[in-house]
Amino acid sequence: MNSSWQLKKFGECAELIRDTCRPDEIEEAPYIGLEHIEEGTLRLLEVGNSKDVTSVKSQFQSGDILFGKLRPYFRKVVRPSFSGVCSTDIWVLRAKNSIDQGYLFYWMASQEFVDSATQASEGTKMPRAKWDFLERLEKPVPPLREQRAIAHILGTLDDKIELNRQMNRTLEAMAQALFKSWFVDFEPFRNQGMQDSPLGEIPVGWRVVRLEEIACFVKGVSYRSEDLRESNTALVTLKSITRGGGYQHEGLKPYIGEYKPQQRLQPGEIVVAHTDLTQKAEVLGRAARVQAHPQLQTLVASLDLVVVRPTEERASNEFLYGMLSRDEFQEHAYGYANGTTVLHLSAKALPQYQCVLPPSSVVGAFSKLVRPIYRLADNNEAQTIILADIRDALLPKLLSGNIRVKNTEKFLEEAA
Repeated sequence: MNSSWQLKKFGECAELIRDTCRPDEIEEAPYIGLEHIEEGTLRLLEVGNSKDVTSVKSQFQSGDILFGKLRPYFRKVVRPSFSGVCSTDIWVLRAKNSIDQGYLFYWMASQEFVDSATQASEGTKMPRAKWDFLERLEKPVPPLREQRAIAHILGTLDDKIELNRQMNRTLEAMAQALFKSWFVDFEPFRNQGMQDSPLGEIPVGWRVVRLEEIACFVKGVSYRSEDLRESNTALVTLKSITRGGGYQHEGLKPYIGEYKPQQRLQPGEIVVAHTDLTQKAEVLGRAARVQAHPQLQTLVASLDLVVVRPTEERASNEFLYGMLSRDEFQEHAYGYANGTTVLHLSAKALPQYQCVLPPSSVVGAFSKLVRPIYRLADNNEAQTIILADIRDALLPKLLSGNIRVKNTEKFLEEAA
């Protein structure tokens, strides 16, 4: 251990905030539950509202560290930039004197800390981390100045990751706005004349079709737990689709099992959630546009997904994705949901969906317009994966002192 580093207990460095309230006793505020924190990525997926929850909740302030104590092996750790309330299955922590809050956040996000929290968890089906155990954990801690430098380096990577994600949200909104302008409001085509249809007025020469007339549907592969082993092939799963629709690499599972050629996915292809494990049907019928992964050669659709592919020239992946991302399709899908605790789309849900089909020249022009948008989003996502890998590789080395800050700065320059 470096002579300037001091051995400290976690409880000497972190304060557990036990500030609770009932949501109906406070003003409306942001709410964070475990479902809002993405597994393993240090990322807040979305935020709920305190008016939609009941029972006692914990209060947190901007900059506090939130650590999911239920099933701590999921590594659900975030540091919100706003105040609000959170589930009592989430710890709220603040750094004590001589400890930097950013450094404490990355200490708690380290795999070593997560493993310790998991090892001492109580319960079998619903294990919870034990504060009495973790506060006694000892670790060499650098001086405050070096803590800040470590947090700055790791935080710079996370800032770039978040910037990429914000940019991708903007790019996605741009593509969806173009789809709406062209194929919902028909703004570029109204001077060509309009005609009546079962879906209302549409441009002259366009027609209404069922989705089965322009696309085919392939169910994903059924797999066994023993098939989920390290490989350069991965399953795109239900968790690959966000609750609001869209794709996330964090839902991938390594896979060594068999699959049919048509179940293999190419970048840009569309998958739709065929199953939903939540009571609120938050994912059912949601569409995602598959993105390439910089470290994986092959992606395969899992059994909870349906691959939707265009079958004629008057459709394209970009056109289908815009259509299947609309609220109108979600409402249609919910009308074809079966089941109670586990929901499924019926076999007719996708084929029977009615949509407007423009001439092939229009679809081609739209696809040509939005492809550069999606190409930029794909590049951003690939960079984000690499940056997250760099962060997770640096984190334990910086916290242990195996890499010192001056060497890390040189490493980052070479990696840029």
